Amino acid sequence: MRQPETQPKTASVMAETLIGSEIIRIAGEVNEKIKQGEKVFNMTIGDFDPNVFPIPNALLEEIIAAYRAGHTNYPAANGILELRKAVSTFLKAGQGIAYSADEILISGGARPLIYATYLTLLDPGDAVIFPVPSWNNNHYCHLTGAKPILIEARGENNFMPVAADIEPYLAEARLLTLCSPLNPTGTVFRKEDLLKICDLVLAENARREGKRKPLYVMYDQIYWTLTFGETEHFDPVTLRPAMRAYTIFIDGISKAFAATGVRVGWAFGPQHIMDKMKAILSHIGAWAPKAEQVATANYLSRTEEVQTYLAAIRNDIEMRLQAYHTGFQKLKSMGYPLESVAPQAAIYLTVKVDLSGKKTEDGKPLSAIDGTAFLLDQAGIALVPFFAFGAPPESPWFRLSVGTCKMEDIPLALSRLEQALAKLQ
Repeated sequence: MRQPETQPKTASVMAETLIGSEIIRIAGEVNEKIKQGEKVFNMTIGDFDPNVFPIPNALLEEIIAAYRAGHTNYPAANGILELRKAVSTFLKAGQGIAYSADEILISGGARPLIYATYLTLLDPGDAVIFPVPSWNNNHYCHLTGAKPILIEARGENNFMPVAADIEPYLAEARLLTLCSPLNPTGTVFRKEDLLKICDLVLAENARREGKRKPLYVMYDQIYWTLTFGETEHFDPVTLRPAMRAYTIFIDGISKAFAATGVRVGWAFGPQHIMDKMKAILSHIGAWAPKAEQVATANYLSRTEEVQTYLAAIRNDIEMRLQAYHTGFQKLKSMGYPLESVAPQAAIYLTVKVDLSGKKTEDGKPLSAIDGTAFLLDQAGIALVPFFAFGAPPESPWFRLSVGTCKMEDIPLALSRLEQALAKLQ
């Protein structure tokens, strides 16, 4: 009997239509080239190489001690009290914002907290405003059946959204998602721009009072400790205290302490929202392991060691970002179609490789969308295009991550880039 050419779709519509990660696809190509013995400078992953950026030794010691002490049973659904208190103290000392332990929710990294925010606030069809490029908001909209409203941020604003971009859509939205420092750009909100956005949100909620559900802001600040030079991190509640009623913060240790695999994240905001998020995550079982919670609580209390580590990792990251930025600017001055935005924060450099109007050695015309393949095949450099973060496919901008970068590799990578570009017509 002839078999059908395709198997019937048996999963949910959501699962059948869920698109894959462009970053994972590029990573697959990179890994295949590495298997074949090629030298690839892989700057795609928003992670840290533990051999280059290890977690704090004191945190490692605390984790080992916590397991040896037998902290291997279920933690409290919202996180152990000691950690929630430690986070409260950490936030007060670092940002000057006061949230009690009851307003803080612990989870296995930031991702479950973002998902829980969507699930808690949104019904299917509710609208979510988010800028592009930005990380994964399109996927969370798909998972929850929310209506995405994409705001294309512009290079002249360092790819951060501004109030004028957002204002036309606020009336129909239930959630506005913001991230600063921003993944993928490593840029931050200017104070005046964030103030204007906050004022829009407050005015919209004043119009809704007693008539409609509020408009909330999810503020992802997972990179806030990693700012460089004179760059300042601003948040909605510090700038406009009235935003406290409408803001859910996303945060954790994954980026600040190069601890992406330790899986300790926290959200904080209005207690009634945190309680609903806790209830959802308790059914999912997305809590951080208890030993890691105990360890993180103890480590955060070692204030001097924490600050020493943060100063060191900021310095090491900034050196790498500045080295690439300087290299790109030098090549730009030589006439190559490159650009880069001066490093501000996080582990990312925003770079531009515009191949529009260029031709390969054999005369094949290139366009901006050929940049990813060109960089990988001709220079052995793997970057993530802004297309992977929701920008238009023809965007010539890329995310360069230095989380796995060794300083000694940077001159060779830049040399390989120059050699590849020099062959273009």
